[in-house]
Amino acid sequence: MKTVLHPADSRGHANHGWLDSYHTFSFGGYHDPARMHFGALRVLNDDTVAGGRGFGAHPHDNMEIVSIPLEGTLEHQDNAGHHGLIRPGDVQVMSAGTGIAHSEKNHSSAEQVRFLQIWLFPDQRNVAPRYDQQHFAAEGRHNQFQQVLSPSPDDAGVWVHQQAWFHRADFEAGFAADYQLKKSGNGLYVFVLEGAATVAGQPLQRRDGLGLWETETVTIHADSATQLLLMEVPML
Repeated sequence: MKTVLHPADSRGHANHGWLDSYHTFSFGGYHDPARMHFGALRVLNDDTVAGGRGFGAHPHDNMEIVSIPLEGTLEHQDNAGHHGLIRPGDVQVMSAGTGIAHSEKNHSSAEQVRFLQIWLFPDQRNVAPRYDQQHFAAEGRHNQFQQVLSPSPDDAGVWVHQQAWFHRADFEAGFAADYQLKKSGNGLYVFVLEGAATVAGQPLQRRDGLGLWETETVTIHADSATQLLLMEVPML
C-alpha cells in the first residue's frame, strides 16, 4: 500500500471576502507541482460563500463536477435552462462534456453556505452535457458506507463518466469498518469532514485528506464521532 497525506493546514487558501476557499489540489492562484491531482481526482475545494454572493456564469468543458453542500443552500442555474436548489444531503454532478456555462450562488441573503466542489477527469471526452442530482438521508450513512456516486445510472447514487465511486459515512466513536475498493487498480482518497479517524494506521483530523493506492482494502476507525467522504478513483 502507498499513501499520501494532505493535512488540513497544508492546503492552498484564498479569502476573497465573499468566498473563503481551501484547495487540497492546485487551483486558481494556488499552484504546487506535487499537489496537481490524485489519480482522476483533480479538484477538492472546501468553499464558504457569504450570504447573497456566489459564482457568476462561467464555462466548463470535459470535466465531471460534483457539488456537495454541507451547510446552507446553493442555487444553481445554467445556459441549458436548468435552475434549482442544492441542499445538505444532496449530491449534484455536472458532466460538462462539450461545454456548458453555469452559476452557483448562496440562496440565502443572510446565512453562509459551505460546500465541497470536486472535479474529476472524465473517461470520455466531448459527451453531451448533463446533470444528475439526488438526496441521501443521513440515516443511510450511520455506521456504514453510503454510496452517493458511481459510474452507472443503474447503480446507487448520481453517476459520472469515470470509473469512480463516492461514499459518505458517519461513524460513532470507536466504530471501525473496512472499505473494499470496487475496481482493481483504483485508489481511495479519504477526506475527514468532521471529527477524527485513523485510516490504515494514519491518524486524521478535521479536513485532513489521505490518498491510498496499491491496496484492495482500507481499514477505517473512528477516534471520535466522525463524518467522512471517501472518493475511489482510477490512478491515472
